[in-house]
Amino acid sequence: MAHSIKRIRTLALVGQAGCGKTSLAEALLVKSGSVPPGGSVERGSTVCDYHPLEKQLQHSLKLAVASFESQETRIHLLDTPGYPDFLGHALPALAAVETAAVVINAQNGIEMMTPRFMQWAAKRGLDRLVIVNKIDADNVDCEALLERIQQVFGKECLPLNLPAGKRSRVSDCFFAPSGEASSGEVDFSSVEEAHRKLVDQVVEVDEKLMESYLEKGEVTPEELHEPLERALREGHLIPVVFTSAKTGAGIAELLEVIVKLLPNPAEGNPPAYITIPAAGGEPADLQPVPDPGRHVLAHVFKIEIDPYIGRLAVFRVHQGRVTPGTQLYIGDGRKPVKAGHLFLLKGKQQTEVSEGLPGDILAVAKIDEIQFDHILHDSASDAQVHARPLELPVPVFGLAVQSKKRGDEQKVSDVLHKIIAEDPCFRIEHNAQANETVMRGLGEIHLKAVLEKMSSQYKLDLDTRPPSIAYRETIAARADGHSRHKKQTGGAGQFGEVFLKVEPLPRGKGFEFVDSVKGGSIPNQFIPAVEKGVRGVLQTGYLAGYPLQDVRVTVYDGKHHAVDSKEVAFVSAGRKAFLDALGKARPIVLEPIVNVQITAPETKMGDVAGELSGHRGHIKGSDAPRPGTVQISAQAPLSELEHFPARLKSLTAGHGSYSMEFSHYEPAPPQLTQKLVAAHRPAVQED
Repeated sequence: MAHSIKRIRTLALVGQAGCGKTSLAEALLVKSGSVPPGGSVERGSTVCDYHPLEKQLQHSLKLAVASFESQETRIHLLDTPGYPDFLGHALPALAAVETAAVVINAQNGIEMMTPRFMQWAAKRGLDRLVIVNKIDADNVDCEALLERIQQVFGKECLPLNLPAGKRSRVSDCFFAPSGEASSGEVDFSSVEEAHRKLVDQVVEVDEKLMESYLEKGEVTPEELHEPLERALREGHLIPVVFTSAKTGAGIAELLEVIVKLLPNPAEGNPPAYITIPAAGGEPADLQPVPDPGRHVLAHVFKIEIDPYIGRLAVFRVHQGRVTPGTQLYIGDGRKPVKAGHLFLLKGKQQTEVSEGLPGDILAVAKIDEIQFDHILHDSASDAQVHARPLELPVPVFGLAVQSKKRGDEQKVSDVLHKIIAEDPCFRIEHNAQANETVMRGLGEIHLKAVLEKMSSQYKLDLDTRPPSIAYRETIAARADGHSRHKKQTGGAGQFGEVFLKVEPLPRGKGFEFVDSVKGGSIPNQFIPAVEKGVRGVLQTGYLAGYPLQDVRVTVYDGKHHAVDSKEVAFVSAGRKAFLDALGKARPIVLEPIVNVQITAPETKMGDVAGELSGHRGHIKGSDAPRPGTVQISAQAPLSELEHFPARLKSLTAGHGSYSMEFSHYEPAPPQLTQKLVAAHRPAVQED
């Protein structure tokens, strides 16, 4: 098959866990003739769930790539995990595709993650497709579900096909406008009515076509193609298709939609890159051009490290042509590396290819310098080019860990850093105050999967316990500080004097250091020393030993001595002046607040709400995604949620689930502040 940009499609399957994304990917691979039938999640034999732990747990833990060909078209299909805990593996898929296919379980309807994926995809300017899967299941009302989809996501959600034969097949509403392809009545509405609504929606973006349509009363699918692409790009149309990965209903039709209607890399909205000037300044937008003749720009959106094979970097080509042997720069690296072999991926299977064009998703092996989110380029002048940052959730769920076996500490550290390289929502912190190593992720399931992987893949077992809470400190008022450091030791002395002021910054702004010294009262060469002294206090805090944030420090005056002034003197003066100011600036302790999403049986809503309220939680809203189930949105202090997973399990008899993500910091209540300050004092006295 001739390799052409026009014959490339990229598609990410996203949605709630349990909606059947992996089974859908398998069904598409089978229908295209790329794999033999028979693979199933239950038997652990699908292409996309190829890790031993995924087979054991029967759900996806990582982003998987399955590239295959159908109707002379190369399709790059990305299968993503659906649990909120694994968003670090799901969201990067949106940076690699033109189309986000949001999969909905026909039995369960719109679940917690469905609107979030729709919003993320819209924010990134992706075409969106809704796939209603599992239409063969019992107690499914496709008509009511379509109404609900339109109610939640808008009237632009229109069906390209409709269930027919009591959901045993589907009837096309786009390619066969007369309904002749339908061998019988559809289960609801009609092919003609659905087709008319589609045409009405699409022609709205093209005035000439609308005039023609009003005159003739009909347009052909060929005439609709270009305005359809535009309607998809602008979000003016979100097609809905019905499928059953289990019975095969709608799978051939979905493949037809992917090949004939979804955009190629030249038709989708271009990804946003940014250039960050080396000398500083505001970043500027840069749009890659899907032209093989230009210089190479490619984005690394997945890293996988296998104990035996080594590092595999998966990237999307956005501009230029990549071939084996292409000299590629990695990020802002100054020394190029040679991409010796390029691979197409189909799960764990790697097929070597001779080139990659814009739109292709390829992998390169055993180049350790490549990290997640790097830009690969073949021109040294592109060193300052970056991908637009992914808005990934901040990992807040923590476990303090320690190796069970003495002597394994270095091995544990090495393995944890490999997992960090693979997972952008996994962090490791060392809390010096509590002398503990804390791993942080997006939830209990996330960290449990990490521990399981360390045990099964790397033969490492860890002891775990709840970590210390990541409190912070800040100030609530402006204040001035002053310190003079003077030391005479017989020979040359030490002298430095600093005047500074502190003021609170808006929550989440971090730290700012401002030099407003006039007239050389502190020579320029000593300003970095003052900043070093100030920054030394940021980590140790003032009240209870927690890091300081959301503070601006402005150094405005001082004194120096022509002979005795040294860097060490200004480091000390800066530190003490900062401490002097903090004591007058009403220092306070901040505690982390998290957003909590809880799904539970409707009958247990009162119990769950009571449990949250009893731990300083606030209910923000609730919804009923399906009969008998309630979805609660709340905020609560992280410190109050240590035992919440166990309590939720107990209250709902194991039928409740939750996810949480960091929201913001808030001042801690006085009682908690007093307790933390009191606990810190003995530690300070011991030092």
